[in-house]
Amino acid sequence: MALGLLLSNWQWQRAAEKQDLEERLAEVSQTTNPQVEPEPHSLLVLEGEFLAERTLWLDNRILDGQLGVAALTPLVTETGRWWLVQRGFEPTPVDRSYLPSIETPAGQVEIEGRWQQLQGQALVFGDNREGDRLQSISLEPWADLPGSSFAGVVHQLEGEGKLRSWWKPNQMPVERHQGYAVQWLLLASLALVMAVIGHRRWFGEKKV
Repeated sequence: MALGLLLSNWQWQRAAEKQDLEERLAEVSQTTNPQVEPEPHSLLVLEGEFLAERTLWLDNRILDGQLGVAALTPLVTETGRWWLVQRGFEPTPVDRSYLPSIETPAGQVEIEGRWQQLQGQALVFGDNREGDRLQSISLEPWADLPGSSFAGVVHQLEGEGKLRSWWKPNQMPVERHQGYAVQWLLLASLALVMAVIGHRRWFGEKKV
């Protein structure tokens, strides 16, 4: 019963946190080629050139039940600062030796995307990089690029070079968290009722 109440409370907290995030995302304004590190989840407009030859692939993505990868391509602005851009999803077969062939626009482009800060290296099993595949997003493979960068990734929403969108800042909707919270609360209530019934039966048997 206590576990059910604890899990119900946790789901309500998660729902409140995601509701707050959705409200902040709706209020955020656009920033073009920022010179200071953007606030989390900021909407950015970047003007620059893609470094197509430095594209790597974020492994094991799933979109609409299909296995694939996400293209990670650095984009360099006229100030020399570079941004890692997650351009979108491409399906792949089971054969891991296969990687998609995509077109990357040459020359100056303008893109719009959502900024996500990287909170250190994610826990992975083995090496993060396998050939041109990455288990988790990291800036390390591009550390040799000249110029500066911020510790994060831009998830492309609009503009040239965009592939199929798969990333969402909120993977589980608020309503689902609320539904789970109600389920756990009902289970906790059921456990309480069963405990009371069991106690009464036991107490009645003791009297006899």
